Amino acid sequence: MKAHDGIYLDGAWRPALSGEVIDVVDPVDEQVIARVPAAGAEDVDAAVRAARAALPGWAATAPAERAARLSALRDALAARKDEIAETVTAELGAPLAFSQAVHAAVPITVAGSYADLAARHAFEEKVGNSTVFHEPVGVVAAITPWNYPLHQVVAKVAPALAAGCTVVLKPAEDTPLVAQLFAECVHDAGVPAGVFNLVTGLGPVAGQALAEHPGVDLVSFTGSTAVGRSIAATAGAAIKKVALELGGKSANVILPSADLAKAVNVGVANVMSNSGQTCSAWTRMLVHRDQYDEAVELARTAAAKYGDRIGPLVNAKQQDRVRGYIEKGVAEGARLVAGGAEPPRERGYFVSPTVFADVTPGMTIAQEEIFGPVLSVLRYEDEEDALRIANGTVYGLAGAVWAGDEAEAVAFARRMDTGQVDINGGRFNPLAPFGGYKQSGVGRELGAHGLAEYLQTKSLQF
Repeated sequence: MKAHDGIYLDGAWRPALSGEVIDVVDPVDEQVIARVPAAGAEDVDAAVRAARAALPGWAATAPAERAARLSALRDALAARKDEIAETVTAELGAPLAFSQAVHAAVPITVAGSYADLAARHAFEEKVGNSTVFHEPVGVVAAITPWNYPLHQVVAKVAPALAAGCTVVLKPAEDTPLVAQLFAECVHDAGVPAGVFNLVTGLGPVAGQALAEHPGVDLVSFTGSTAVGRSIAATAGAAIKKVALELGGKSANVILPSADLAKAVNVGVANVMSNSGQTCSAWTRMLVHRDQYDEAVELARTAAAKYGDRIGPLVNAKQQDRVRGYIEKGVAEGARLVAGGAEPPRERGYFVSPTVFADVTPGMTIAQEEIFGPVLSVLRYEDEEDALRIANGTVYGLAGAVWAGDEAEAVAFARRMDTGQVDINGGRFNPLAPFGGYKQSGVGRELGAHGLAEYLQTKSLQF
């Protein structure tokens, strides 16, 4: 697998000062497929200084020109769509068809959406006797996860560039290769030197140095709530802006009037997608007591179809973590109806598609984010009970509601403490704001709301 042996700094690939490297491992066969630099604090400092130097020129660039560079970036990504998919499959383990349809295609769409927004956004407006300017925040530290390694990069870098910010990207150490490919596309798109910089490295070293750097104006992080809490504390000490997209434990609420079979089958598919490594996955299925047994059987049957259709988890640590949660579920009294903790293969970081029944709201598997192909099916007595269970975690990232009448589903969804709810299987919308309530994060990504995270406001009175 092709990899650069340097970091992308000020428009060129340069050796990292640290001299350390990170092994990139294929989670299917556990073999090292590439090595990339493990950047240190000195490398991060150089990248931030490059971004700082490039900021005045890029911030002053006309929005139409920024839009043109983003259009070129979208085209560069589209031209390498197959290579992107193959790279994500190699380092994340996702099946190639899923990498093509999601990991490669969605970021291209998102990049195009920000090209359009940059061209038509009102960066200046009149409010009474004032002129209000929406200006770039400054230098952005983008720290991204491994589960959707290119989508999360584009969801941060594209709006930052559209706003006129400059960026230092630190991708997850498990999936750095597609980030390097992205840097090549940025270069080919003609983005000026220093506007975008890439440092590969470990979170506690490069990520921490980036979050703490006094030259960074905004930290945009996607990952665990625990790390997000640490980043928020670090940024808060410097009164630095943060955008955090963190954990989730989303509820899939199936009301009695819904098409039960469709709701269950789509719900299971949602949880198994990307091997369950999706922060917004509907990992808690809530079913009325009168339909509960039927729903459990439907879920068991649906999960069985995914045995050979999902990929491995990203690494051995994640595999052990998910297996530990499955064992915890059994120990706390949940009933295992599909899958289990035993690995389905001798090699690779695989976990069987797993379904638990007789899960109660207070169980660990109903409260904590597992981040694997594990579904908990919970019973509710009435609508108020369903709402109490749905809102009964520290998270509030996403969710779903199913009902025979759309208005009934919408009324329930409006009462859920969560940032995004799909109604009767509503389609993904790359222009809709994405982000959470409570401990699921601060701020929003995608569309105009995502662009606003990278802008600050100034008013002039006349």
